[in-house]
Amino acid sequence: MRGIEKSIGSCPICHQLLDFSKEEDDGSAFRYCPRCGSEVYMRKKDSLQRSVALVIASIIFYIPANLFAMMHVHTFAGTESDTIISGIIYFFESGSYLIAFVILIASVVVPFIKMVILLYLNYSVHKGVCKSRQRRQKLYQLTELIGRWSMVDVYVVSIMIALVHFGAFTQIKAGAGAIYFLLVVILTMLAAMAFDPRLIWDGGNCKEEKME
Repeated sequence: MRGIEKSIGSCPICHQLLDFSKEEDDGSAFRYCPRCGSEVYMRKKDSLQRSVALVIASIIFYIPANLFAMMHVHTFAGTESDTIISGIIYFFESGSYLIAFVILIASVVVPFIKMVILLYLNYSVHKGVCKSRQRRQKLYQLTELIGRWSMVDVYVVSIMIALVHFGAFTQIKAGAGAIYFLLVVILTMLAAMAFDPRLIWDGGNCKEEKME
């Protein structure tokens, strides 16, 4: 039997169990954890609405993040701008296949996969899908695991801006693409945090799945 059926909630911070039997049974009631003082909800309020809105916003910013320059390199010979894709092509053509592969996975594939997974999870919960709930739980855990690797490009740009600065000879500045990409990373992280994975297991008409 699930915790919601027994009106029991768990604190997301210290995992203290709380009794919600005397609260309104609408899924939005909350109590303060007696151990750490955090707000504890039976289910996150408006979880699907907030998560979907954040994912859609991240998709919108994902397009200019790949089209606009991540950084501008100013030298006495002129200015050179590089997008994520042009940077990948440069490293590939110069023989740095490992670096090109890492940037491709971290900056293009990972954010895209994370957005697709979050959309799928929200859609499946909204439609009340009962099948493959353990797999969907693992997919959610995957989004939390891979999300941090999307920051590779942002780290590289910030480090190069701090280290490469030789007055009038060479300067590196962040481009609009870096800002949009940072927004994509932040929004997908917030979307994953807004999504309540416990909703995957809700549904009174669903039969219990055997552990795989």
